[in-house]
Amino acid sequence: MSARQTAPTLAELTTPVAMGYIPLGIVFGFLFVEAGGSPWLAIAASVFVYAGAAQFMMVPMLAAGLPVGAIALATLVVNLRHVFYGISLLKAVPLAGWRRWYSMFALTDETYAVLTALPEQLRGQKMVLLSALNQCWWVGGTALGVWAGAVVQLDLSGLDFVLAALFAVLAVEQWRAKRVVWPIWVAVLGYGVAYVLAPGQALVIAIGLSVLAGVLVKPAPSRAEERNV
Repeated sequence: MSARQTAPTLAELTTPVAMGYIPLGIVFGFLFVEAGGSPWLAIAASVFVYAGAAQFMMVPMLAAGLPVGAIALATLVVNLRHVFYGISLLKAVPLAGWRRWYSMFALTDETYAVLTALPEQLRGQKMVLLSALNQCWWVGGTALGVWAGAVVQLDLSGLDFVLAALFAVLAVEQWRAKRVVWPIWVAVLGYGVAYVLAPGQALVIAIGLSVLAGVLVKPAPSRAEERNV
């Protein structure tokens, strides 16, 4: 069966991301306004910064009155992983013009996960529109959160689980596309070992172990990859 016949639509690709980005964007916009930030600045951050974890980190830093330079440095450190994302997608990034720069700017964790679940020949075709749609969900959610923070009182308990649920969905989609189970076992076992050794730093250690396994282990191509060759 050809890649053209099995290629998912943009709606199918972006819907799982929308289910996570809209509520998380609402939480960010709401918290930003509640912390005393200007509504327009929250929306501007989602348009021009567009880095979920860094934006949430920005809220207490702004509330504490930290200088812009310190916030920018922290954002750089948090988002440094995107450099490695970009390297693995160099062949798919548009060659020139605003599309190339926008694709590099808008490459979030979730967009990367969706793109890498696609056959290589489809990534370049979907990259710009998928990135733009995903950012629209985030900006729209931020705008809703800003409005909610300005006019109503919301109980946001439970919404902190949305990000975990989103990554669970993306992990399942990756497995369905690749049909390779060893990365899941590496992540689970790595976290188990890390939790026994240092519960307070379990996530960081588990990520390090997973990266190390990814560097050292070169598995055979999956059945899905073999069909796309």
